[in-house]
Order: sequence, then structure tokens, then C-alpha cells
Amino acid sequence: MAKKKSKFKKLLITLLILAAAFAVILILTPDEKVSQITGSNAIAGLEIPGTDFASQVVSHTGYTLCYSEKDEQPYWVAYVLTREEINGTVARDDNFRSDPSITTGSATLSDYKLSGYDRGHLIPAADLCYSTEAMNDSFYLSNMSPQAPDFNRGIWADLEATVRNFAQNDGLIYVVTGPILSEGPYKTIGNSKVSVPDYYYKAILDYSEPETKAIGFILPNKGSDEDLQSFAVSIDTVEERTGIDFFPLLDDKDENALEASYTTSLWDFGQFYRSSADASADSNSNESVASDARTIVLNILYEVFGDLKRQIVSSLKSLI
Repeated sequence: MAKKKSKFKKLLITLLILAAAFAVILILTPDEKVSQITGSNAIAGLEIPGTDFASQVVSHTGYTLCYSEKDEQPYWVAYVLTREEINGTVARDDNFRSDPSITTGSATLSDYKLSGYDRGHLIPAADLCYSTEAMNDSFYLSNMSPQAPDFNRGIWADLEATVRNFAQNDGLIYVVTGPILSEGPYKTIGNSKVSVPDYYYKAILDYSEPETKAIGFILPNKGSDEDLQSFAVSIDTVEERTGIDFFPLLDDKDENALEASYTTSLWDFGQFYRSSADASADSNSNESVASDARTIVLNILYEVFGDLKRQIVSSLKSLI
């Protein structure tokens, strides 16, 4: 009996060791692509604006926002966008929901229902396609603002695709975007009285050599057939309209020079497009080696676990 108990104890210890190894492999070899910002040349916090708003600042995977309780949407959403991130392979999931991180309560799905307005993303879901968690976080209603359908699905979507093209060409950019909430009063929707902004903005900075540059955009909340470049403005102009200080971590000399003017010819206004076939091909080429190795190791562990399970069950029966 003593020998049987000793054997059972050894089997149990072996099982615990293998379980620990199994956990380590799952942690060190995740099965989804994670943010590419870590380890890049991004300057930590450079995208975060300076504001005097007495509002809650919340960080989600891939972006930070400053929430206006009065308007039930953000004053700003700030993030770093890299070439690697926009070439991610995570599919859109449309998981729209309230944000539990907003202590005063965010807007709700019922606020937008039958309102005639889209739940317009501020940081687009397509900018967060590099991880499932980031994609999921993009659908918090704290990242939404009521947008006219022909605006949200038209020129705003075109601008979002153009910003991704900036990231594709320049490698890394800093983006701040949101509604202009300083020119109310505004029409509201829903029981939460979500403000319907008249204008939206973007402030974009490329702070990488050889040529640093910045550009802003202000667009009315309505459909338009105008060229995107006609909505380009300086960052100073966006600051005047919003009351927000963009990129305050910049050296004062650089900040003054970059924000006072803009040159559209320095930016590629083509629209970034990535087909599902491209995404699938990149996913296979980038992750196949790691995925295969991970699968092999995990399959071996599964087999070992199965053998141990059978031995432990047999030992338990003999003990009983």
C-alpha cells in the first residue's frame, strides 16, 4: 500500500510540473498578434493632449480617451498608429456596448436606437485589428459619437482610410480625434441626452526623421463630395476650435513650428486598402512557423496529460 501511495504522489507531482509548463507555453506563445507599439520608436505619451476639462480619462487597449459626461462622448481619443498594426488580421466583431470604465455611466445602445444617427467610431475598429482585445475595446460606446449616416459611411470613412495610409507610408504616427464640443448648445438623442456635434476633427503628427510634419482636419457632420484636402487645417486651428492643447510633450520650438502650418503635399492622400486575401496571406506567412511550433508542443503536452490521467485514475482505483 505504501508503494502505491508513493507512486501516486510521484504521478501527482509530475502532473503539477507539466501543468506549470503548459501554462508557461500558453503565456509566452500567445495565439494572437499583440500590439506592435511595444518596442517601437513611439515616444510614450506624446499622443496625449493637455486639457483643462474636469473629465474622466480612461485607457483601453490601443487608445486613451477623455470623456465628457455632459455630452456622453469623448472630448478626444488619442492613440499611436503603426504600419504593423494596420496590417493586423483580426476581424471586426460589432460588439457595441456601454463602457463600464466610465464611472458616471456612458451612453447606451438605446440612446442611438431609432435616432437617425450612426454610432460613429472615433478610433476606427480597423485601426485596432492587431489584437482581439483591442478590436473588442473599439466598440465601447465611450468611443462613439452620433454621426450622420452619409458622413460616417462617406467622407469620415474616407479620412480614416487616408490616415491609415499615412501610417502605412510613414511607419508611425500620433493621432488625436473627436467631436468639437466647444460650440454648443447641441441637439441631443436618447434618454442620456447624447450631444450631436456639428463638426469633427483629427490632429495628426509624424515625428519621425527625416521630415517631421503635422496636419489637422475639421469636417462638418454631414455627407460631402469635397476633396479631403479641402478640409485640411493647421493644428493651431484645431486647437482654437476645440480648446485642446495637442502634443504638449513636444519641445516648444518644435511644437510651434509643426502646429502653425501644414503642407498637404507632404502627405500621401491615397486610401489604405487591404483585402481579406491580403490579410489571410500575411497572417499565414507571419505566424505559421510560431503557430506550428506551438501546436506541436501543445499536442505533446496533451498526450502526456492524457497518459498521466490514465495512470492516476488507475492508481486511485488500486488505492480504493
